Formats: sequence, C-alpha cells, structure tokens
Amino acid sequence: MNILQRFIVTLAACAALLGLAPAQAQTTTTTTTPPKVLVLYDQTSGTAWDKLGYGYAIMLRNLLGHFDATVQMMPVQQYTAGAVNAHDATFYLGALYDAPIPQAFLADAVTTTKTVVWFKYNLWQLAWDPAYNFTLNKGIELRGLAGLNAAPTSSDPNPGFYERVRYKGLSFDKYYKYDAVRNVVDADPDIGWVRIADTTKAQSVVTVQNPKRNTSAPYISRSGNFWYVADIPFTFIGPRDRYLVFSDLLHDMLGINHAFYHKAMVRLEDVGALVSVQAMKTLSDYMASKAIPFSVAAIPRYVDGLGTYNGGTPQEIHLSQATNLRTSLNYARSKGGEIVMHGFTHQYGAMRNPHTSVSGDDYEFWNIVDNKPFPEDSQAWVYGRLNQGLTDLKAHGFNPIAWEAPHYHTSATAARTAPQLFPKTYQRVVYYTADYPNFYASVGKDFSLGQFYPYTIHRDHYGQKVLPENLGNIEYDIREMDPTSFYNYTPDDIILNAKYAKTIRDGVASFFFHPFWLEPELGTPGFEDFKKTVEGITALGFTWVAPSKLR
Repeated sequence: MNILQRFIVTLAACAALLGLAPAQAQTTTTTTTPPKVLVLYDQTSGTAWDKLGYGYAIMLRNLLGHFDATVQMMPVQQYTAGAVNAHDATFYLGALYDAPIPQAFLADAVTTTKTVVWFKYNLWQLAWDPAYNFTLNKGIELRGLAGLNAAPTSSDPNPGFYERVRYKGLSFDKYYKYDAVRNVVDADPDIGWVRIADTTKAQSVVTVQNPKRNTSAPYISRSGNFWYVADIPFTFIGPRDRYLVFSDLLHDMLGINHAFYHKAMVRLEDVGALVSVQAMKTLSDYMASKAIPFSVAAIPRYVDGLGTYNGGTPQEIHLSQATNLRTSLNYARSKGGEIVMHGFTHQYGAMRNPHTSVSGDDYEFWNIVDNKPFPEDSQAWVYGRLNQGLTDLKAHGFNPIAWEAPHYHTSATAARTAPQLFPKTYQRVVYYTADYPNFYASVGKDFSLGQFYPYTIHRDHYGQKVLPENLGNIEYDIREMDPTSFYNYTPDDIILNAKYAKTIRDGVASFFFHPFWLEPELGTPGFEDFKKTVEGITALGFTWVAPSKLR
C-alpha cells in the first residue's frame, strides 16, 4: 500500500435571511441570451502588484463561463468612451488603491442604462466628484474604507473587522490569520464603507458584520443597474466564504436566473496499479446499493522513478500489467462508475516532485519544487503524454469522460492543451497571469491563483469545460506513519461545506475520496466516514449525478 498516494486540497487559500434577494423595488430582467460582458481591471506601472487585478479578472471571467458569456478583458486605463453601452454588463475590479480611472469610464458608469458592477477600491473617484452627483443620483453614499479595528498584537491577535457576510441564513466569514512571530496578517480586511442614503433609489442586498463592534454595513449594494461590491470576493476563497455569495448573486447581476437544482458528485481518487481491489469493490458495491452514480480517477501508468517503494530499484507498471487496476475499473464500471483520466503517470521522471517520484504522490505537469513549468513544457510534450494515457485506457476498453490534472496543478500550456483530447475537466484549477510565469521578478511579478467552482463552468480562461469539485476530501492525521498526512478533515466538515454550497441556486456538492483509507493497517474509519458523508449530503436534498450528466 502506498500511504503517500493522496492529495490534500489546499488551493482555496493561495487561498440568509439578512442577505435577501433584491427588494421588490428592484426588478431583475431575466434573459436566456448569452451575455456580452466587459471586465475592466487596474494595471498601474512599476510595482510588484501590476498583474494582481488581471488575476482577479481571470477568476471573474471563469465564473462568467457558467453563463456562456462572451467576455472581453482589458485594463481600465485602456477604456474608451461608450464601451459600456456595447456590452450587456461591465465589471470593474478595483484591486489597486487609487489607481487612475479614465474620465470616460467614470462618466459612462453613471449615465449608462447597462449593468455596471464596481468592486472595492477607487469608487471615491466617482462618488466624491461633485460633477457626477453620485449620491444624489444613485442613493449610495461612500464613507471611505473600513479595515481592521486596530493593529493586531500578540495579546490581541484578532482585533476584528467587517468579516461576516450574512446570506440565506448562514454566515460566510472572511479568512483571517495573524502570524505573531512575523507580525503579519494573512487577510483582506478592507471594505468600501457605504451607506444607503436614499432607500427609494438603492438598497443593501447583502450585509457584512463587524462582530467585535456589533455593527453592520452593506456588502453588496444596488441602485437600479449599478451594483457595488465592498471588497474583492476572490481573495482567500474557501468553501464557506463570501465568494459563494457573489457566485450566486452573479445570476441577478447578469439577469440570468437559472432554475434551482442541486446536484452532487463523488469521485474515487488516485486509483492506480497498486489499488486494493477489495477496497474498490466495497466502495462500488455501496454506491450501487444506494443507486449513486460515481466516477473513478484512474492513473493509467504507474512509475516509481527512484524505487522508493521497490527497494531502490525504479519500477514501471503499464496498464497491460496492472491487474488490480483493470479489475477495479471493470468492477466499478459494472456498478455505474465512470472513468476520469488522472494524469498519465501522476509524477515526473526520477525527480522528487516534491515527495517520492511515485505515481499518485507527485506533480506531473508542474515543477512544484521550483514553482515553474518544466523545461520541456510545450503543447507537443503535454499532448504526447495525455494521448499516451488515453490510448492505453482505450486499448483496454476504458473511455474516460473527463480529465483531471495531478494535484489539480499544471502549466498554462498543459491546461490549454487538454481540451484537444478531453471534452471536459473535473477539478479545481490553477491559473496564471502569464503562460510562462516568472514568479521571482521584483517588479510586475506574475501570480498563480487557485480557483474552485460551485457550478459547472462551460468555458474557462484556458478553454476548458470544468466540472466542479468544491467540498474537499476526508483526511486523517497519521503523521506517525506518514509525515505528509498531518491533519483531519472529517465528514462533518464536508457536509457543512455542502450546506453552504446549497445557498447557490444551481450549486453542486462535489467531493472525492481515496480508497486506501479502507485498508486495515491504517486504522481509520474510512468506510464508515465515507458512508456518513454520502448520507449527509443526500439528507441535505442533493441529487447524485454522474459527471457525464452534469449540465
């Protein structure tokens, strides 16, 4: 048994009834026509943060892929008069403090009849300029910025801020962590602090609370076709974060009111040549007994590049030799399981990348040690590896319905190449502000951004159709046997995540599970916890669906 064959999902940190739908005075026009959307972002010159706004624009563009939107992205500094009127909706991501905004956009933002959504910073350039009569016309008064209540200290590490967004009866808390040793805060505490000055013209759609001061403020405000979001909901995202609130209200901002439905998916993960046939049969039988469709993430070729688990002798097992894998896949398929191709070898050569060079342990299409693409990274190299895995699977009668990147992490080139062979991907995704990023430049550095989805994305920034995995996976602290597995993530955690996912009108609850947790030598209640998770998600009212059937 390969104890290290697991992936701990950590991309999220790279990562209602107080938040009612728009009031009756505000009506939302519903349309089924794919919208034409303009996404504007800040791009200053000469700082290390130049590409941050572009990164957030990529994340917004991805969510817009749920609505089949045609999206144009550009720096707001390149805006030309009248552009908002050529689009159904315009989103401005105010990510950089006091970044200059063209007068043409300011004028258009207050006069257009098309939808405008403004995020966080720089609203003062519009709201405090008497030429635009913003408060009088929109009914929204900008007071300024609100951040931490006080500077954190070792004796008061969390002084508080506007951190709790209320929506559909749940609290969506913004991420906060204080490092007392370095005196550094990991958080995005600032919000644009507004009040509703004229309730006949504007409303607070969703509120955000400051628990330490027992005060609240509008988090998302609306005045007709003008929306204001008090922060950037793409920072420090997680499965119970205000990112979900925005993802749901995006329907209203676009005027596309998808039907309410809630689907669930489950995937058996890292199934390779050394998989336990008994564990796979136990799990497959259980799901068949509950009439639950599922999928299996299969690694076509097993490689132990350094002989880590083979007495120092490198080992390679092709699918034709992988009796356990073929038996498990055939059995799962007979019980309603679908196949997802999970990398080709799910590791890279004879390199510890970063753990063992063994399939299932390591990254395949990204040098995680140096945080950069591999030297051979190219469309031809990626295509060759993907095609070889696909060919091997098909030669034995397995037709994968989707692709899943090893550890959800590839180069931009690999992400752009996968759609040539697979109609969809089933995962979380890492995006970059350049196809060949340089993370070490002191000025204008590139960013990587991990993003999960609460619903299907029909086309993302890389041209992929993305099926969501948004709940995480069961983990146990077995550091005595494996130092890389050092924390617990329980069925209760996953079920709670699903409860939050259900606040989205067409939200999906999707998790994965490693069959090796059923192996007796680990001493974990893996099977019981798996059943508890499935039953808990079912009890919330989700309907289980095969990934090939998710719309």
